[in-house]
Amino acid sequence: MLDRVARTIARHRMFEPGQSIGVAVSGGADSVCLLHILLDLAPRWDLRLTVLHLDHQLRGEESRQDAAFVRSLAARFQLPCLLREANITAAPGNLEQAARHARLAFFRDVLASGAACRIATGHTRSDQAETVLYRFLRGAGTAGLAAIRPVTADGIVRPLIELDRTEILAFLNDRGLAWREDATNADPTFARNRIRHHLLPQLAREWNPAIAETLANTADWALAEEGYWKSEIDRWAADQFRHGDDGALLVRAGTLAAAPLALARRLVRRAFELVKGDLLGIDFHHIETVLELAARSAGAGRVQAPGLEIRRSFEWLRLSPAASGPVFPGYRLAASVPGCLRVPGTHSSISLELIEKTETFAGPDCVYNSEMGCLDWRRLSGSLVLRNWQAGDQYQPSGSTGETKLKTLFQQARIPVWERALWPVLTDRESIIWSRHFGPAAEFAAGPGTVPVLRIREVRIS
Repeated sequence: MLDRVARTIARHRMFEPGQSIGVAVSGGADSVCLLHILLDLAPRWDLRLTVLHLDHQLRGEESRQDAAFVRSLAARFQLPCLLREANITAAPGNLEQAARHARLAFFRDVLASGAACRIATGHTRSDQAETVLYRFLRGAGTAGLAAIRPVTADGIVRPLIELDRTEILAFLNDRGLAWREDATNADPTFARNRIRHHLLPQLAREWNPAIAETLANTADWALAEEGYWKSEIDRWAADQFRHGDDGALLVRAGTLAAAPLALARRLVRRAFELVKGDLLGIDFHHIETVLELAARSAGAGRVQAPGLEIRRSFEWLRLSPAASGPVFPGYRLAASVPGCLRVPGTHSSISLELIEKTETFAGPDCVYNSEMGCLDWRRLSGSLVLRNWQAGDQYQPSGSTGETKLKTLFQQARIPVWERALWPVLTDRESIIWSRHFGPAAEFAAGPGTVPVLRIREVRIS
């Protein structure tokens, strides 16, 4: 067994020589076995071990006895021991999830403090099988079926992940080693216990005697698939995703519609994760709904997912955090010349500059093209206001034949709906004299030889 665990450690590069390792010990069979095996293997990597124990305070005196058992175990081998208490009885929601989050927070704190470079936990192949079956029953995809990773990005390792629970118990009994029994492990209230004590044994009896190994192999297969796909999705996401000013993410609908289905699903899943921060509550239906929205011939629509809003406008899909709080009321700012005004709610500023000499007037420096950002200063009152577009706004852009509503211009230019609310327009005595993208009003546009010129530039700021 020692050699098998050593091969697992080497295969997954769990440890580097000379590292400090935190060993998570609950007092149960798996964690006690882990500690004894690492004590035997530590000289091979020159590891320094520290025992970690979290008292969840769920079982009163039994929990305190577990902590005392772990403390004495560490003392017997003259190992440092870090104990923490976490009262999770008042935690909302799932008690198992709350306990898991408390343990992970403890581990992160230990790693952040420098007391350990890695945290070793006692997860076994039996735990892997239970997790795969549990996630399959809940509708997990390949990422979920990869289940318990041998090594995680945040430094948690599972040296016993290729051993069965029966092998763990045989190891302990052969050496005469004691451990603690957690009565909650037999409580059928918890789904994992029903899987462990009822469903898996039934499947082994009636369907596949090697069901635990089969499920663990499925996890191993899925993990390798996920490793490949992660690098692929990272590459595609960097190339196809655009990040907005407000935490939103944009992707072309055509990109998703044309991509192979396996790739498209994973891109949507990654987009969800980037915007939301996690995938809690996200299921197959949510991903398929987004793909259906992307495949529509008409370029408009809106769907929702837990914590997310997804909108389609023309060829773009926008994924953003679900709205919380009041809608931004808009803005109205007095515009001094010269001056530079930040467009509220964006990373853009509008620069207003008065050019007195014709030789300094360089059309290509104006917004968008040669003369679209340049106004005849003599025709303006000087009482300028920068505000956001409002319903009903209309004006005649330079070069057009008549007044047109901005909404119509938006549609003609295929401006996505989410870009319109904060769209800047410059007014003089309530008349629109300039708008982003559409340029100066015909009545106020600068011409050849105009002096002085009001030059308008939109500047991207960090």
